Amino acid sequence: MKTQIIARPAPINNNHPLESMAGRGKTLGSGAAKKAQSRSSKAGLQFPVGRIARFLKAGKYAERVGAGAPVYLAAVLEYLAAEVLELAGNAARDNKKTRIVPRHIQLAVRNDEELSKLLGDVTIANGGVMPNIHNLLLPKKTGTSKATAVSSLGVSGGSSECEY
Repeated sequence: MKTQIIARPAPINNNHPLESMAGRGKTLGSGAAKKAQSRSSKAGLQFPVGRIARFLKAGKYAERVGAGAPVYLAAVLEYLAAEVLELAGNAARDNKKTRIVPRHIQLAVRNDEELSKLLGDVTIANGGVMPNIHNLLLPKKTGTSKATAVSSLGVSGGSSECEY
């Protein structure tokens, strides 16, 4: 009986330095290594997902922090900031100003029902107070007709007799 020897091809080792020099094992069209992409840019956010993740871990809010939690929190914070800035920008434009100051933030937050409820106990430094004049302090409207003037004085129009 003869023994047959079957030749097998050698396995390709992508980690071998000579293999990479020979040009094998590379993907098509990749001349350079893939550039790193932040988690914020992957999620399409401006707020820093990595920094928020670091703060969540360092703050000991929980023993473990999931991968999606800092992304979600960054998205919520970015939305709230955009909402406040949009309303404050409108308040600044109403006052014919080009720069948002704390007064504009105060007016924006207190005029919005939901934001006012969310930030009800928050004091905004240099925000001032909301303009409000109580109805009792407003000047009374003058009546144009004689009947309204007489009735407002408490004088009855029927009798001329007065009790003193």
